[in-house]
Amino acid sequence: MNFDQFSPLTQILLVFAGLGLLFFLVMSNNKRNKDKRAKRSSKSFRQRIKERKEEREES
Repeated sequence: MNFDQFSPLTQILLVFAGLGLLFFLVMSNNKRNKDKRAKRSSKSFRQRIKERKEEREES
């Protein structure tokens, strides 16, 4: 399928729809990263490693 087959108006709409989708994906990923970072900031590196070791030992 060739992009040139669509009318100019359809091409513009597809471009904006694609950009909107990319914007939504970037914003949702940014929110997820902020949540992960916020959880980490309250703990030290040593605490996180200790918790991971305890989780592995329980499994």
